[in-house]
Amino acid sequence: MFHRILVANRGEIALRVIRAAREMGIDTVAVYSKADEGAAYLELADERICIGPGPSSQSYLSIPSIIAAAEVVDVDAIHPGYGFLSENAEFAQTCRDHGIEFIGPEAETMRKLGDKATARDIAKQAKVPVVPGSDGLVQDEKAIVEVAERIGYPVLIKATAGGGGRGMRVANGRIALVNAWHQARAEAQAAFGESGVYVEKYLERPRHVEIQILADGRGRIVYLGERECSVQRRHQKLVEEGPSPGINDSMRRAMGRAAVKLAKAAGYKGAGTCEFLVAGKEFYFIEVNCRIQVEHPVTELITGIDIVREQIRVAAGEKLSFDQGDVKVKGHAIEARINAEDPARGFRPSPGLITRFIAPGGPGVRLDTHVHAGYKVPPNYDSLLAKLIVHAPTRQAALDRMARALDEFTIEGIKTTIPLHREIVRNAFFRKGDYDTGFLDEYLAG
Repeated sequence: MFHRILVANRGEIALRVIRAAREMGIDTVAVYSKADEGAAYLELADERICIGPGPSSQSYLSIPSIIAAAEVVDVDAIHPGYGFLSENAEFAQTCRDHGIEFIGPEAETMRKLGDKATARDIAKQAKVPVVPGSDGLVQDEKAIVEVAERIGYPVLIKATAGGGGRGMRVANGRIALVNAWHQARAEAQAAFGESGVYVEKYLERPRHVEIQILADGRGRIVYLGERECSVQRRHQKLVEEGPSPGINDSMRRAMGRAAVKLAKAAGYKGAGTCEFLVAGKEFYFIEVNCRIQVEHPVTELITGIDIVREQIRVAAGEKLSFDQGDVKVKGHAIEARINAEDPARGFRPSPGLITRFIAPGGPGVRLDTHVHAGYKVPPNYDSLLAKLIVHAPTRQAALDRMARALDEFTIEGIKTTIPLHREIVRNAFFRKGDYDTGFLDEYLAG
């Protein structure tokens, strides 16, 4: 087992990793930028190293700075968390080239699955259903028109690199298609340094359901149930729950087996998530996230499995501590992402000083957060402040518990998504489980 881990991230996920490592008897080193200097969670690490100024490019995205810090304190491994360098194959390879284990998949696996077109090809070879679309990247206007007319409009143009909804465009006809192709390529080039795009049939109002997997690199790959992630704005998830209220046992087993087949075909090791779209009685693979997910606590609560702990164990060369038959889903969990944003103003970021912070509690309530009264939310990074997760024997009980916990949750001094979450959890359609990826846009337009 590792003796010392460097946490190459910030905020609540850095704190989550530090806590898991401490329970395992592993020392931790926290890196931080000048913008995060003085953050309370840093005190829980055994050592702290400043790696640069506020901008991500000069700190949390600086591979040389992180590697230099890791070498100075002589760590065994680096945990990348999510975001920043967590899915950067170059970073993973650089860590290992310096004799430091990267807590995640092999670099080559990340390259394959990080490229959505290649991941789609791997899925097809593994007999995992994919959305009808192009065979690989589309290189010119003629090719993209031919694909679109073959599969039928509307179509979705997607960047092969990156995520978060960037480099994605929907087109309903030939003229719009050509314009969208140019726009998606330009946006992808600017955001990811890679202009490649491919085309899929656009599924209108599907559900977004993902399968959590764990693989130990020794032949054992398991799936830990599913999470429903359809409450989104601009392709960014806002609420997640598990099990999904929109699929039956037969489909969830089929999706789980498909995720395992895909992971096996890709030679996967570590924690990962296979994402699917569900339309009617069919499901389609869309991508793999080669890292821990923001919403991993949902799965931890319904399975009792510490995913971060298993991540670390597997990276250290140990076998998974359980097999598929040991995975039992109990009850229902819901997660609300609490962001420093103003929903009334188009989810505009709301950095600033938190003047009052009252955390919810009680049975079945978990709060993953690094903030507190007196914490100054910097403008430099993602707006996530906290993840409020509840667990109860049934979905209805979980909904009631979430409503109660949200009513208790108070953050003042900045705008947050707490008021919107209070409305969502009481919405009649959401409570019935009758929602899809268009739910939030429709609700906000309402």
